[in-house]
Amino acid sequence: MSRLAIPARDDVPEASKPILDAVHKQLGAVPNMYRLIAQSPAALQGFAANNGALTKTLDVKTRERIALAVAQLNGCDYCLSAHSYLGLNLAKISPEEVALNRKGESGDAKANAAVRFAAKVVRERGHITEADIKAVHDAGFSDGQIIEILAVTTENIFTNLLNVVAETDIDFPVIQASDAA
Repeated sequence: MSRLAIPARDDVPEASKPILDAVHKQLGAVPNMYRLIAQSPAALQGFAANNGALTKTLDVKTRERIALAVAQLNGCDYCLSAHSYLGLNLAKISPEEVALNRKGESGDAKANAAVRFAAKVVRERGHITEADIKAVHDAGFSDGQIIEILAVTTENIFTNLLNVVAETDIDFPVIQASDAA
């Protein structure tokens, strides 16, 4: 059971309801994480705006691959479950690719550079080398795209920490970080 309340849509602050309604319209449901964040309209507005902006950056497969690597590294079962589901069903990533992503890798050469970079940023808490930057550049990413990789990474760190702290009830097929990828 979640350590922080997961309110019903009607029980969240008024300012959060339109955002939850938009999430429902887009996904056909409102995941527990969104209802959890909705207790703070400011946090929900910031998260929704950031998330919406990032959908216009890297392709969906790369964003999901990064999310899987970051969730695995941070031991977030909620996000690992959500992004495994979204990766398989929305981004159409293969189960084999999901397993690689959980290891901080990808079978796609360009995506591999992004996922490896994101994973190293998390592991090293941002203390990366010139060679790490060069590897991402060599894979074809611009400085702006490296910033986008970092933005996707940090957005996922926020949701990982939120869901680990809250022990958010998982409302996707359950995947556990402790299981071998």
